[in-house]
Amino acid sequence: MMKTKLKLLFIVLVGAVGLVSAQATEECITTMSIFSEHAKVKNYDAAYEPFMKLRKDCPTTSYALYQYGERILHHKIEKATGAEQKAFLDDLKKLYEEKKTHFASKAKEGDDIADVALTMYENKIGTAQEQYEMFNKAWETDSETFKNPKGLYVFFNLAVALQEAGKIELQDVFDLYDGIQGQITTIQNEYAKNLEVILEKNEAGTALTAKEKQIEKYAESNLSNYSKVSSGVNGMLGKLADCDRLIPFYEADYEAKKNDVAWVRGAAGRLVSKECTDSELFVTLVEQLNTLEPSAKTSFYLGRLAEQRGEDAKALEYYEESAERQTEPQEKAKVYYRLGENFRGKGNYSRARSYYNKAVAAQPSMGIVYLRIASMYVASANNCGNTRFEKLAVYWLAADTAAKAGRIDPSLADTANKTAASYRANAPTREMIFSEGNAGQRITFSCWIGGSVTVPSL
Repeated sequence: MMKTKLKLLFIVLVGAVGLVSAQATEECITTMSIFSEHAKVKNYDAAYEPFMKLRKDCPTTSYALYQYGERILHHKIEKATGAEQKAFLDDLKKLYEEKKTHFASKAKEGDDIADVALTMYENKIGTAQEQYEMFNKAWETDSETFKNPKGLYVFFNLAVALQEAGKIELQDVFDLYDGIQGQITTIQNEYAKNLEVILEKNEAGTALTAKEKQIEKYAESNLSNYSKVSSGVNGMLGKLADCDRLIPFYEADYEAKKNDVAWVRGAAGRLVSKECTDSELFVTLVEQLNTLEPSAKTSFYLGRLAEQRGEDAKALEYYEESAERQTEPQEKAKVYYRLGENFRGKGNYSRARSYYNKAVAAQPSMGIVYLRIASMYVASANNCGNTRFEKLAVYWLAADTAAKAGRIDPSLADTANKTAASYRANAPTREMIFSEGNAGQRITFSCWIGGSVTVPSL
C-alpha cells in the first residue's frame, strides 16, 4: 500500500512534466518524489543531491529527471566560478549524453549542444572561438533541432566577429547566413500556418476555444521572436555584404571557381539577395550557371536579366518556368512574389493577386503579400461598387488585409498597423452607416476584388 501511495505521489509530481517508467523501484520513486518536490519550487540546491543519486541509480525512472536536471545544472553554472563552473558545464554535457542514452526518442541533439554553447556564451566560459565551435557542432550535428532563437542569433554574431578578426572565411559566414535564415523561415511558416487557421475564424466572427487562444498567443509570440532574430541577422550581414564588397569578392575568385557549380550558384544567389543584379558580374554568373546547371534558379535569374532589359514577355516566360521547376517552397514563393510585383506594376491587379496568393501558399509567413494586395484594393476602390458607400467600403477590406500582414510577419507590424489605420480612416463614417441604415449587413464586391465585408455595428 505504501509503495502504491508513493508511486501515485510521484506520478502527480512529475506526470505533467515527463514520462514515468512502469518499472521504477520503490526507492527510486521515493527519491524521485523528494527530488521533484524541491525542483518544482526551484529549490535547486536541495534538489541537487537526489538528482545526482537518481542519475546514478535510477536513470530511466522519468524523463522529468532530465528536464529538471538541465535547470539544476544551469543554476549551478550561474552560481559557480572558475574550475567549479567548468566542471558543472562538463556535467551538463554529460547529462545530455545520458538523456540520449536513456530517452533517445526525446533527445534533440542540435538543441542540446546549442544549449551548452549558449550557456558558455552567457556565462563567459571559454573564448569566442570555442563558443562558436560549440554552436557549429550543434549546427553540423543536428541543425533541424537547433531552433533556439537567441542561440541562432548569438551563433551568427560570433561568426561575424570571428570573420572580422580574420579567423573564419567570409564565405563561411554567407553559408551560415543562408542556413540560419532558411531555418527561421521554415519555423515561421509552421507558426504562420497555425495562426492562419485562427485568423480565418476571427474573420468569420467565430469564437475561439481556450486551446485556440493559446495557439494564437504562442504563434504570435514565436513569430515575433524569430522575426527579431531574422532582422538582427540581416543587420549583421549588411556590414559584410553590400554590393561594393560582394562584387570584388566574387570577381577575384571567378576564374578559379567558374566551373564549381555550387560556388557559381551561391555567388549568383547572393548578388540577387543584395540587389546587385545590374552588375556585369551577375550577367556572367547567370550565363555560366545556365551552362553548368540549367535549373529553376537559372530560369529565375534569366527572368531578372530579361526584366532589366525591358523584355517583359521573356521575363514572364522564365519566371513561369522557374516556378514550375522549383521544389523548395521558399524559392517557389520568391518567384511567385516576383511575378505578383511584375503584374502589380502593370496594373493587372487580378493576375497580381493570383501570384501573391500562390506565394503565400508556398511560404505562409510572407506577410508582405497582404500589404501588396491591400494597396491594390485601395487603388481599385473607385471602380468597385454602385454607390459611394460601397466604394468606400473597400477600405474596410483593405484595412483588414493590411492588418493581417503584421500578424503573419511581426517585422511588418508597425507599417501594417499604420497602413490599416489610414485605410479605416477613409472607410464610411458612423454617420454614413446610420444614414444608410445597413449596420451589420454584408456588402459584396462585384469587381475583380470579389469577396465581401460586414458593415460595423453602431
